[in-house]
Amino acid sequence: MRNEMFADLMESAHEALEHAQGKRSLRTTTLPLPPKPMNGIAVKRVRAALRASQAVFARYLNVSTKLVQAWESNRRRPEGPALVLLHIAARQPETIESVLYQSATRSHLPLRSSNGRRQDAR
Repeated sequence: MRNEMFADLMESAHEALEHAQGKRSLRTTTLPLPPKPMNGIAVKRVRAALRASQAVFARYLNVSTKLVQAWESNRRRPEGPALVLLHIAARQPETIESVLYQSATRSHLPLRSSNGRRQDAR
Protein backbone atom coordinates (compact mmCIF):
# COMPACT_ATOMS: atom_id res chain seq x y z
CA MET A 1 0.00 0.00 0.00
CA ARG A 2 2.77 2.46 0.90
CA ASN A 3 4.62 1.73 -2.35
CA GLU A 4 1.47 2.49 -4.37
CA MET A 5 0.92 5.74 -2.47
CA PHE A 6 4.54 6.76 -2.98
CA ALA A 7 4.28 5.99 -6.71
CA ASP A 8 1.11 8.13 -6.97
CA LEU A 9 2.80 11.01 -5.16
CA MET A 10 5.87 10.79 -7.44
CA GLU A 11 3.68 10.76 -10.53
CA SER A 12 1.80 13.83 -9.28
CA ALA A 13 5.10 15.59 -8.56
CA HIS A 14 6.33 14.85 -12.10
CA GLU A 15 3.06 16.17 -13.57
CA ALA A 16 3.38 19.36 -11.50
CA LEU A 17 6.98 19.80 -12.67
CA GLU A 18 5.98 19.29 -16.31
CA HIS A 19 3.22 21.87 -15.88
CA ALA A 20 5.63 24.37 -14.30
CA GLN A 21 8.04 23.85 -17.22
CA GLY A 22 5.25 24.39 -19.76
CA LYS A 23 5.39 20.81 -21.05
CA ARG A 24 1.90 19.92 -19.84
CA SER A 25 -1.31 21.90 -19.63
CA LEU A 26 -3.73 21.02 -16.90
CA ARG A 27 -7.47 21.39 -17.08
CA THR A 28 -8.70 24.21 -14.87
CA THR A 29 -12.19 25.06 -13.76
CA THR A 30 -13.28 28.58 -12.98
CA LEU A 31 -15.82 28.68 -10.19
CA PRO A 32 -18.54 31.34 -10.20
CA LEU A 33 -18.20 34.11 -7.67
CA PRO A 34 -20.37 33.77 -4.55
CA PRO A 35 -23.39 36.08 -4.38
CA LYS A 36 -22.87 39.49 -2.82
CA PRO A 37 -23.97 39.78 0.83
CA MET A 38 -27.31 41.43 1.59
CA ASN A 39 -28.04 43.73 4.49
CA GLY A 40 -31.38 44.19 6.24
CA ILE A 41 -32.53 47.02 3.96
CA ALA A 42 -31.93 44.87 0.87
CA VAL A 43 -33.86 41.95 2.39
CA LYS A 44 -36.79 44.27 3.22
CA ARG A 45 -36.71 45.61 -0.34
CA VAL A 46 -36.96 42.09 -1.77
CA ARG A 47 -39.82 41.26 0.57
CA ALA A 48 -41.63 44.49 -0.35
CA ALA A 49 -41.27 43.67 -4.06
CA LEU A 50 -43.11 40.41 -3.37
CA ARG A 51 -45.72 42.26 -1.28
CA ALA A 52 -45.33 39.66 1.46
CA SER A 53 -45.42 39.80 5.23
CA GLN A 54 -42.39 38.50 7.11
CA ALA A 55 -44.21 35.23 7.79
CA VAL A 56 -45.22 34.72 4.16
CA PHE A 57 -41.76 35.71 2.94
CA ALA A 58 -40.21 33.21 5.37
CA ARG A 59 -42.48 30.54 3.94
CA TYR A 60 -41.40 31.49 0.40
CA LEU A 61 -37.77 30.90 1.37
CA ASN A 62 -38.49 27.92 3.63
CA VAL A 63 -36.93 29.60 6.66
CA SER A 64 -38.35 30.73 9.99
CA THR A 65 -40.04 34.07 10.52
CA LYS A 66 -37.54 34.78 13.30
CA LEU A 67 -34.70 34.39 10.79
CA VAL A 68 -36.28 36.90 8.39
CA GLN A 69 -36.70 39.30 11.32
CA ALA A 70 -33.04 38.83 12.27
CA TRP A 71 -31.96 39.53 8.67
CA GLU A 72 -34.06 42.67 8.44
CA SER A 73 -32.76 44.01 11.76
CA ASN A 74 -29.15 43.24 10.74
CA ARG A 75 -28.66 40.83 13.65
CA ARG A 76 -27.83 38.12 11.08
CA ARG A 77 -26.87 38.05 7.42
CA PRO A 78 -28.39 35.66 4.89
CA GLU A 79 -25.96 33.03 3.69
CA GLY A 80 -25.77 29.88 1.60
CA PRO A 81 -28.83 28.79 -0.39
CA ALA A 82 -31.04 31.42 1.29
CA LEU A 83 -28.76 34.17 -0.02
CA VAL A 84 -28.96 32.73 -3.53
CA LEU A 85 -32.78 32.58 -3.29
CA LEU A 86 -32.89 36.18 -2.13
CA HIS A 87 -30.87 37.27 -5.15
CA ILE A 88 -33.18 35.32 -7.45
CA ALA A 89 -36.21 36.88 -5.75
CA ALA A 90 -34.67 40.34 -6.13
CA ARG A 91 -34.01 39.92 -9.84
CA GLN A 92 -36.99 37.74 -10.79
CA PRO A 93 -39.79 37.90 -8.19
CA GLU A 94 -42.16 36.24 -10.66
CA THR A 95 -39.99 33.11 -10.52
CA ILE A 96 -40.50 32.74 -6.77
CA GLU A 97 -44.23 33.39 -7.13
CA SER A 98 -44.63 30.88 -9.95
CA VAL A 99 -42.82 28.12 -8.03
CA LEU A 100 -45.02 28.71 -5.00
CA TYR A 101 -48.18 28.80 -7.07
CA GLN A 102 -47.23 25.52 -8.77
CA SER A 103 -46.56 23.80 -5.45
CA ALA A 104 -49.91 25.06 -4.07
CA THR A 105 -51.78 23.69 -7.07
CA ARG A 106 -49.98 20.34 -6.88
CA SER A 107 -50.91 19.87 -3.25
CA HIS A 108 -54.58 19.78 -4.29
CA LEU A 109 -55.49 22.17 -1.51
CA PRO A 110 -58.64 24.15 -2.14
CA LEU A 111 -58.07 27.81 -2.86
CA ARG A 112 -60.46 30.53 -1.79
CA SER A 113 -61.75 33.07 -4.26
CA SER A 114 -62.15 36.72 -3.39
CA ASN A 115 -65.74 36.06 -2.30
CA GLY A 116 -64.61 33.39 0.16
CA ARG A 117 -65.93 30.42 -1.81
CA ARG A 118 -63.79 27.37 -2.33
CA GLN A 119 -62.45 26.68 -5.77
CA ASP A 120 -60.30 23.85 -7.04
CA ALA A 121 -56.61 24.56 -7.56
CA ARG A 122 -55.68 24.07 -11.19
